[in-house]
Amino acid sequence: MSGKRSPRETAVRMALLLAGLCIAHLGVTLFLQSDLGSDPFNVLIQGLFRSIPWPAWAGMTHGRTHLLVSVLIMVVLLGVDRDKVRAGTVLCMALGGPIIDGFTWLLAPWLNGSLPMAARLVMLAAGCVILAFGMTIVIRSEAGTGPNDLVAVVLSEKLKKPFGPVRVAVDVCFALAGAAMGGVLGVGTVAAAFLVGPAAQVFLPVSGRICGFFLKKLAGGVSSPER
Repeated sequence: MSGKRSPRETAVRMALLLAGLCIAHLGVTLFLQSDLGSDPFNVLIQGLFRSIPWPAWAGMTHGRTHLLVSVLIMVVLLGVDRDKVRAGTVLCMALGGPIIDGFTWLLAPWLNGSLPMAARLVMLAAGCVILAFGMTIVIRSEAGTGPNDLVAVVLSEKLKKPFGPVRVAVDVCFALAGAAMGGVLGVGTVAAAFLVGPAAQVFLPVSGRICGFFLKKLAGGVSSPER
């Protein structure tokens, strides 16, 4: 169990989580705007958004559907491993969708499916790397992990398997379920499913050192050092 954290350490961890969350969802937005197939979780979101006859009064968007699904995942995880659901998990759940909508609003006029294929492939590759890096900053902040990422984290620990392969399996399941409901499945989805997990496993120690540096400099130490 982690020792009791000081208010300063808690604040630094939350700031790291928010930074990682913004980075990760910038990557997600690049996937979406490349129009080559989004990351697996957002294929699931797209499928649900397109297949469910949402009432007009709900004003559903991709971001709001993302929020709703995240709530459902968090409720399930509360029953599976309550200790993993922290304050940061709620922030990830609440802010993930709006961050995607915000980045889409900012980037869509310039970065979209009308660009040449070479540019869209660059967007796709950048999205993959950015998503993996941002996700590991969130994980290593130890302030909580987004509900969709937490699925792989919990399964990895419960099954005692490396995070990378477990993340690949989870992503494949998300992608197949989303595609069955009308989500956009493309080269980007395949790239994300088989590259984001392994890339995240590479980034995890790097992100651990980054978070450790800021905790040492701004919070005076760490109450529960990373493994």
